[in-house]
Amino acid sequence: MKKIAIVTGASQGIGRATAIRLARDFAGVVVVARNAAKLADTAKEVEKAGAQALIIDIDLSQLEAADTVVSKTLERFGRIDALLNIAGDVPQIDLFQMTDEQWDAGMSLKFHGARRLTIRAWEALKAAQGSVVITSGNSAAAPKAAFAAVAAINAAIVSLAKAFSERGIHDGVQVNSVLPGPVMTGRRETFLSKWSVANGMSVEEAKSRFLEAAGISRYGQPEEIGELMAFLLSPAAKWMTGSAIRMDGGEIKAM
Repeated sequence: MKKIAIVTGASQGIGRATAIRLARDFAGVVVVARNAAKLADTAKEVEKAGAQALIIDIDLSQLEAADTVVSKTLERFGRIDALLNIAGDVPQIDLFQMTDEQWDAGMSLKFHGARRLTIRAWEALKAAQGSVVITSGNSAAAPKAAFAAVAAINAAIVSLAKAFSERGIHDGVQVNSVLPGPVMTGRRETFLSKWSVANGMSVEEAKSRFLEAAGISRYGQPEEIGELMAFLLSPAAKWMTGSAIRMDGGEIKAM
């Protein structure tokens, strides 16, 4: 059986690493993001790993985007076995500095983008008895004033995934959320670079400062989250649904 996966946010970071990893297990991987040039690079690596790639460069915050992604996937491959909602760039701005527009932008892409795409793909996933993973983040469990929007949206995503999982029990669709901790993506590199300049220290010093504050030994790698995603889509994890899986190097100390 030739299985097909859709991976959003596939142009960089965790999304890119996940798409490339899934190429070992799936016959086709649909890579979705806004940056066509970066998606082309991801697609090239997907095909090197042995799967067919379909590029859909689109802004998932737009209302019609979910229809486009699902329609193009079914037109090319005829089925959807897995949907990995990884897209989402939420600004890390202090609670008292965030504008309504910034809150709305974060919700539109990461929360509503995942919600609309999951609903639109649901019938195909139901037919395939497939799986959904929605990426949240560790801040859902430890909100801070400096990262208020990230925390609030991530918490909402965990709740959303749980609600989808209840429907999935009856429809045969597995749904989980993944909460990565501090992963060294390009976006994090950029943030640390800007933070180090603003605070008069080297990037390496900034990295050490954040590691110490998080209470962990190192940053995670996108490929490590990609392996977790692959496990959740494997037969070994098929009975796991409605779970919020944290992978953070021990950052969250609560049980």
